[in-house]
Amino acid sequence: MSPSPVPPARGATVRGALEAELASAPETGLTAKELSALVGISEKDVAGHLEHLEKSLKAGGAALEVIPAECLACGFVFRDRKRLSKPGSCPECSSTRIDPPAFRIR
Repeated sequence: MSPSPVPPARGATVRGALEAELASAPETGLTAKELSALVGISEKDVAGHLEHLEKSLKAGGAALEVIPAECLACGFVFRDRKRLSKPGSCPECSSTRIDPPAFRIR
C-alpha cells in the first residue's frame, strides 16, 4: 500500500485556494476529485466549500459555473441538479457509471 499523498501547503483559506484554482481552470472545468488533490482537502468536503464559494462569487459579480454530470451508459445529462456532489445513479437507466460534474468560475 502506497503512502497517502502529502497535500500542498496552503497560504490562503480553503475557499480562497479553491477560487484561485477555479479561476485558472481549463475550459472543461475541474472535478471535485481534481480540486481536492490541488487544494489538499477531502473530496467530500469540496461540495460544501463550493456552495459557500458560490455565494461569495455571486456577491462579487462572478459566478460558479457547473458543467453537469453525465451518465456514461445512456448519455443522460443532469442539467437540473442543484447539488454539487456527484449523483449516485442515473434516473434513466439506473447505471452508476457517472461522469462527475466539473466547475469553473466565469
